[in-house]
Amino acid sequence: MSQPAITGTGVFTPSQVITNDELVVAFNAYADRWNAENADAIAAGDLEAKAHSSSDFILAASGIEQRYVLDKTGVLDPEVMHPWLRARSDEEPGVMAEMGVTACREALDMAGVAAVDVDLVICAASNHERAYPAVAIEIQQLLGCGGFAFDMNVACSSATFGIQAAADMIRSGSIRRALVVNPEICSAHLEWRDRDCHFIFGDVCTAVLIEREEDAQRPHFTIRSTRCATQFSNNIRNNNGFLRRTRKGQMDDRRDMQFMQNGRKVFKEVLPLVSAHIAAHMAEDGVTSADLSRLWLHQANKTMNDYIGRKVLGRDPEPGEQPNILQDYANTSSAGSIIAFAKHSADMGDGQMGLICSFGAGYSVGSVIVERRV
Repeated sequence: MSQPAITGTGVFTPSQVITNDELVVAFNAYADRWNAENADAIAAGDLEAKAHSSSDFILAASGIEQRYVLDKTGVLDPEVMHPWLRARSDEEPGVMAEMGVTACREALDMAGVAAVDVDLVICAASNHERAYPAVAIEIQQLLGCGGFAFDMNVACSSATFGIQAAADMIRSGSIRRALVVNPEICSAHLEWRDRDCHFIFGDVCTAVLIEREEDAQRPHFTIRSTRCATQFSNNIRNNNGFLRRTRKGQMDDRRDMQFMQNGRKVFKEVLPLVSAHIAAHMAEDGVTSADLSRLWLHQANKTMNDYIGRKVLGRDPEPGEQPNILQDYANTSSAGSIIAFAKHSADMGDGQMGLICSFGAGYSVGSVIVERRV
């Protein structure tokens, strides 16, 4: 049985940035317009006026200061409030595939591995731009990888679930190398006109290369163990699947077809679930809190991460122990913990251990315990 290891990481970051201040100006202009158009209904008590947002509100609620997006023009237009993404022909590379190729090439370069030597590509993400053919197969073809490829969706836990699937295949001997790529275009499924969530998401793509440790040519992270769990809940939901349809006279941009979240219930239910999951995983692997040098958590909300960090370590994390990238990238779904891992792991010494953890809709929780090898 072969030992899997993460030998390379890659991050594609869009060039466009939306700051909280920019976002608030656009949202408040939209709210004023909506309130004016519905003034009579609001005065009659049939509708509730839309309240303004503010940068202070966003920062206090989430810890987010900005977000990267593929298109800010449409998002910041009060008459549009969603990204303008050009429709591509079937002969052109898809948007997700294009993002994925960039991140994968970075991971391959880090590991010193040629794409042709990769046996598996998993495109693990919350949102896929089409039902089929699989985006993963398109990425496989564009890179020139061998073997096979498939898509996976476990919402915000897609990356860690993908890592477990790839690691298990390496352990079994069915493959030697795998790319797990997470292209997240979260700006397209976010309702930018909803004050409670208009600030949450950003766009990004991450990739990790996993191979047999015996084949690793450079410093890497041994995958000691993985653990995944799911529990059904409607508290985080997106109904915009291939069965989407509208009734006669019903607007096509129904609110329930985009990201929906019952934030209070999520906070109350997910935090104990994640904390217990991590504790059980560590116990199974014989790892104590004192053994962990780093926690790379899902980047959804700073308050949630701070709570989980305290639960796992039994104390407040020291600076650098639980790196956050949320303030710069916002919530990037499955890619968040991988961004934190990619950007805050190279400084670790030989034998130091860390834990990657994601959690989200499903509910789903995935954790990966890794050990640095230099």
